[in-house]
Amino acid sequence: MKAVLPLSEEDAGTYAGWFKALADPTRVRLLGLLAGEGRAMSVGEIVTRVEVGQSTVSHHLKILAEVRFVLAEKQGTSTLYTVNRTCLTVFPRAVRAILGEEAPAGGC
Repeated sequence: MKAVLPLSEEDAGTYAGWFKALADPTRVRLLGLLAGEGRAMSVGEIVTRVEVGQSTVSHHLKILAEVRFVLAEKQGTSTLYTVNRTCLTVFPRAVRAILGEEAPAGGC
């Protein structure tokens, strides 16, 4: 196996943010719901599908959007959320970079 350089401080910070965002079961469930639906959903639609209150769902979506695991698009007075598949597919590469198996994945 070829030697891989240690993670930069920037990459380590990015990956830590990703892990932190996924460290809550509700956020993982929300990602699963959005990925399974394969379409943009409003907070109201999401709330009807999970047994979590509107303010809690909004809070978790905000955290997921900060690390770009979900994308938020304003439509009038509503915001629609979609899973960011591009970002999530980079996540396994980040794990391999932490293990020193390949070059850092960078941000998304």
